[in-house]
Amino acid sequence: MSVRNPIDQFRLVSAVREACRQMPEGWPGAWFLTDPQRVPDPVAVIPALPPGTGVIYRHFGADDRHQTARALRQACYQSGRVLLIANDPELAVEVRADGLHWPEARAHQARNWQGAFLAQTQSAHSPRALREAVCEAVLFSTVFPSNSPSAGKAIGATRFRTLCRRASKIIYALGGVNGGTA
Repeated sequence: MSVRNPIDQFRLVSAVREACRQMPEGWPGAWFLTDPQRVPDPVAVIPALPPGTGVIYRHFGADDRHQTARALRQACYQSGRVLLIANDPELAVEVRADGLHWPEARAHQARNWQGAFLAQTQSAHSPRALREAVCEAVLFSTVFPSNSPSAGKAIGATRFRTLCRRASKIIYALGGVNGGTA
């Protein structure tokens, strides 16, 4: 999720507010995913996030991950945000995160952690992966054009909406989500 100008910020806040109304209790309307290279200080971003936005901490093995995860836990707690730790259950337990986010390739491991956290999410990059998802909520990629190195070809809002209507999971758009696309 990125914001470039005040109009996009307003649109993003409005979209997250509307998404929160449609989500089951306890689920945020949107997720902010960290990236150590593109967001070197994720804690500083927390106050600027729209209300109702959860945080997924992706550390990719960063040396300061324990310290950053603790600081994110504190910032998310103070602002009433859900915090998930990506692909690192031990770190999630250590910092008392609300849950885990799994990459598609490791999502099967979510079964081993059922009941240990309030929430678990996973990514999915194809309709098949979405159908086979094991977590209650899925971040589906790629919905809108994105500059992310891992982004595939965007499917667009119409196809994404069709996938959501057919799914029995909570689905979040991933890839190219901003104030204009949200």
